[in-house]
Formats: sequence, C-alpha cells, structure tokens
Amino acid sequence: MLPKGYIHIYTGNGKGKTSAALGLAFRASGSGLKSVIIQFMKGLPTGELEAASKTGCLISIERYGSRRFCRPDDDSFEEHRRYTLEGYERAREVIAGTLFDIVILDEIITAARFGLISDDDIISLIENKPDSTELVLTGRSASEKLIGHADLVTEMKEIKHYYQQGVMPRKGIED
Repeated sequence: MLPKGYIHIYTGNGKGKTSAALGLAFRASGSGLKSVIIQFMKGLPTGELEAASKTGCLISIERYGSRRFCRPDDDSFEEHRRYTLEGYERAREVIAGTLFDIVILDEIITAARFGLISDDDIISLIENKPDSTELVLTGRSASEKLIGHADLVTEMKEIKHYYQQGVMPRKGIED
C-alpha cells in the first residue's frame, strides 16, 4: 500500500500515453504493488494483455471497448457508449475498493472527448479515490478542468510520426 497516492494525467497528440501508464504498472509490480488497467475504447488484441498475464496477479487489464473504431456519426457510437458506461461502473467499484494500489483508466480522457462520458464523471472518480491509491488517466486532449484536478500532467507531443508515411500499426510495437 502506498502512503499517499497521486493523480496523473498522460495526454497530448503524441504516441506513448498508454505505454507510459503500462510502464508505471510494470515498474510498480517489481515492488509488489498491484495495478489494474481499465481500458476504454479498446477491444482489439494487443501485446500488453499477454505481458500483463505473466505478472501473476500484480497487473490486471480489463477492456471495455468495441473491436470497431468509434465514430460519432455512425452506428457504433451507442455500442461504444454502452462499453464506456460498463467500464466507468467498474472503475467506480475498483476505486471504492482497496484491492489495487494503482488504478489506470486508459483512454478515459478520449472517451470524454468523444462524449461517451463527461469530465464531471471523471472528476467524481478522482474525488472518490482513497488517499493511498495512485490514479492514472490517459487520453488525448485533457481539458483544463481535468488538468486542474491532477497532481502530475505529462503531455506527449507529436513532432514526427511514421504513420504520416503510411506505416501501419506493427505487432509488438503499436499493438
């Protein structure tokens, strides 16, 4: 158990927000701390699922997302909203409990930007966080309102990315 848990936000348009959060969980596992990563808007298979399973019970990843990309103007929006609300309720349960030292809400900020939940919903999670729980929020475009509730904010800024040259996600690197 941590003596004091802080609130992190990893945001920005650059690559690395989820990777930074995963890195924190893996580092913490080396000290025997337990982490849960609740992933919003993600339903496709990724390498981190297999890696986390090798840590025993120290890192748990739960996914609340469709296998389809979220587009507000198509029929997948309500499906994404349903998954997001399930993930949000699970996050409330996890934060209220004391089973995990670190709670990572991956892409929850992006879910708010898409209108799947509100910043006020996220702030409610922050306000109900036990003092000893470290809470990490990731996603593009964190609002000033959310930033105001954080203790640590890191912005990942894209300078150059090989996607611009048409490179697709690669197994083990981006997925």
